[in-house]
Amino acid sequence: MTTHLFALERYDCSPDADGSRPAFGTPDCRLVAVVQLPTDDVVIALVEGPDADVVAAAAEATAWRVDRLIPARWIHPPGTGPHELEAPATPERRQPTPRQETTP
Repeated sequence: MTTHLFALERYDCSPDADGSRPAFGTPDCRLVAVVQLPTDDVVIALVEGPDADVVAAAAEATAWRVDRLIPARWIHPPGTGPHELEAPATPERRQPTPRQETTP
């Protein structure tokens, strides 16, 4: 089964809003992460599943309200170390040349 990544957003402006996480327990979907952006009153769940309809159905089955569901893609997947973001050291990297001053 091919899985795709989806971002599920839930907006909540009520004073008692919490960052409750959805309880995805379906065999077709996997909850990867949930983050709350309190200053934006939004909770974002990252879910892997075969397609948007299956992910939406899984969210509905858990009674987790979804205000927006969009495809997503990893820029830096979990489990990869920070060293992989650094550019490799290569001989082509040059030190800056000293600045030469000219006199008029």
